[in-house]
Order: sequence, then structure tokens, then C-alpha cells
Amino acid sequence: MATDTLNLSQLAKYFSNEDAARDLLEEMRWGKAGAVCPKCGGADPYKLTPKPGSKTRKGLYKCRACRKQFTVTVGTVFEDSHIPLSKWLLAIHLLASSKKGMSAHQLHRNLGISYKAAWFMAHRLRYAMKQGPMAALLEGTVEVDETYVGGKVRPTDRRRKDFVEKPKAPVVALVERGSGKVRVQIMPRVTANNLWKAIYENVNYKQTRIMTDEAATYGAIGLPHHETVKHRDWEYVRGDVHTNTVEGFFSLLKRGINGVYHHVSEGHLQRYCDEFAFRYEHRKVSDGQRAIALVQMGEGKRLTFKQPASVS
Repeated sequence: MATDTLNLSQLAKYFSNEDAARDLLEEMRWGKAGAVCPKCGGADPYKLTPKPGSKTRKGLYKCRACRKQFTVTVGTVFEDSHIPLSKWLLAIHLLASSKKGMSAHQLHRNLGISYKAAWFMAHRLRYAMKQGPMAALLEGTVEVDETYVGGKVRPTDRRRKDFVEKPKAPVVALVERGSGKVRVQIMPRVTANNLWKAIYENVNYKQTRIMTDEAATYGAIGLPHHETVKHRDWEYVRGDVHTNTVEGFFSLLKRGINGVYHHVSEGHLQRYCDEFAFRYEHRKVSDGQRAIALVQMGEGKRLTFKQPASVS
């Protein structure tokens, strides 16, 4: 079937059939061309057929070039997982199609797995959503803005003797207008040096119009094509100069974190930002296409439970 039009009702038949789930995941990862060896890149592997009484696993391939064996999960975020592929497929679809995210508690209830397994599963998928270091630089017109993310403090919490208010985490986003490409970074502090580093690493700044608000930190960078709007003077749009696109992304990010996840530690915040950036970039495609993109972005990435949260 066409995997790019796959929806939740069609996915239901794969939920109770591991063989069908494996075939679907192979098609989502490799497409119609067939399997590719994750060890050497060989495009002509052959499938091993399990014989009665043998220990050969289903879905096992062998590369003709390097003679290594592999399955569809090798070299991906799904590798070495004991969770059935059918449940992985459902988690991929749910996390990719839920506009404001899906909590580990809801995955744990919907999939019938432990909360710990659901939490780690969601983090593996968020790790797959992260743009690689070789991602294309943003061009054209790019809006840059910063916000502060943190849990809301209840009045009753402030009255506790042991209450210590934690500072909110600064988050900077860069959005390419038109295409919707977005890069998000958390920062220890919003300074001119940190902002310059984020722009230098993510934007082709010499040929790009960069639009920000009137914050002095942006002016201190000295960008060649820099235009601003003065929010303090109630100016939000001047011709085509505005930061409404990046502020729209921030509204989705904050609604998801406050309304779905409720609390996100600073150590894991970058992964949640990557999740919202992925869905924002792929918001104009179908849920099935978004799920395929997530599977393919998970190639070459591994995340173990004992890895520190700061690993990106």
C-alpha cells in the first residue's frame, strides 16, 4: 500500500501482525528500491529464509558485498529494542501526527507498555527528529527571536518554606519564511556572542535578510542584511518586516510543553524543541509522509538509556 497516505485506521491492521509491521517499516525506511546494507551501503543484499528448526530470525538480510547480516532496525533508533515493531509503528504515527505532542503517560496507556518504556521510546523518536550537523543553511528571509520556557509557578508553591524558583530556560528559534524550515537551540544566556554563533551555524547570513525585534543584542552582532520591528513602539509589521512566523512557532512550542508535557527538565528541553521543530517543518505534508520522514531521519542514530540528557 502507499505508505505516504497511511492513517491511524489503516495502521490498525499492522498492530497485531509483526510480519506485516516489519514489511511496512522496511518500505518506510528503504522505499520500493529495497533493502540497503547499513554496514557498507551495499544495495544488493538478499533475504535469509528461516528453515524449520533453524535460529534464523524473520526479516534477516545478508549483504553480498561485506557479508554482514542485518535487519530493518539495525543502524536506527529502533535497534536493540524489545518493543514489538507494531507498537513502534503506532508510536511513530502518534508522535508525528499529534500537533502538540503526546505524553509518555498517554503512550504507555495506548500501547500497553510500561511508563519507563514509553518515556524512552518517545525520547528515541525525538532524537531521530533532530536535524543533523550537515543540514542545509537557512536562506532567503529568516526570522530570529528568543523566548523563555519554564513551568508556571502556582501561588501555593510560593508559600512553601522550601520553595526555590528556578529561572526559565532561554530558547532561540530561526525560521526560514516560506519553506518553514526551523532551527531551535537552547542557550545558557542570550548574549550577542551566543546569538551570533547560532546564526553563523544555521544561516547563510551574507545573502539572507534577517528579521528580529529591536533587542540590542541583535544590533551588536552587525549583520549585513538586518531589519527590525520595534515592539516597544507597538510596531509589529512594517511592510514585509515582522517576526510573526517565529512567534507562531513559539506559540505551538509553549502550548505543547505547558498543555501536554506540563514540565520539561532543562537537560531534556533540546529534544522537545527538536520534536516541535520537526513537526513544524513537515506540517504541510500528510501524516503518512511525516511518519516516513521520521523513520528515515532515525537512520544512523542510536540512543541508549544510560546516555546523558545533554547528548545531542
